[in-house]
Amino acid sequence: MTLKSQFTLRLPHDWEQQLPSQKLKTDHQKMTFVVELAGWNSSQKKGGPFAAAVFDEATDDLISIGVNRVVPDGCTLAHAEAMAIALAQQQLNTFQLAKFPKLALFTSGQPCVQCFGMLWWSGISRLVTAASADDIQELASFDEGPLVENWQQTLADRSPLNSVMVTEGVARDAARQVLKQYGESGGINYGPLSENDRT
Repeated sequence: MTLKSQFTLRLPHDWEQQLPSQKLKTDHQKMTFVVELAGWNSSQKKGGPFAAAVFDEATDDLISIGVNRVVPDGCTLAHAEAMAIALAQQQLNTFQLAKFPKLALFTSGQPCVQCFGMLWWSGISRLVTAASADDIQELASFDEGPLVENWQQTLADRSPLNSVMVTEGVARDAARQVLKQYGESGGINYGPLSENDRT
């Protein structure tokens, strides 16, 4: 058997058509774009009902976007936050995003335990979320995993170079609607196996 030596994660082929036509300046504008991206990804069956984007808040420049690609790319790493962070690192040519101290990650859902770890290492200085973990569980039945208690404060209390300030609930109702549609349409739950999945 020949072992694999590389893997590829990529945005859907028509991702550029989803980009905003002008700079987005407010948290609500940025999150509305991200939630609409999540809805597009889900409704077009390009992946799960999640999207993310990295913005430079010093200039309001869009640095990268990410959508969930777990099922089409066959990889549990391909969460929207992971895609956005990795593509921002590629765009800025550094694994240390803290070199750019005003980078914010906007994400349509509260990060799961996997994405919390990626955020911890990334150097992002601000996290803005829409739907909560409870919303995700309730409406789409995803198990988000065990986050530390008071995870928001844990991020904020890091050293000044690595602290992450958290803003929650921006455009939450719109994000909940995307999750609700995914759940009601029978979207794939690509989380950990349940006992029913094993039979």
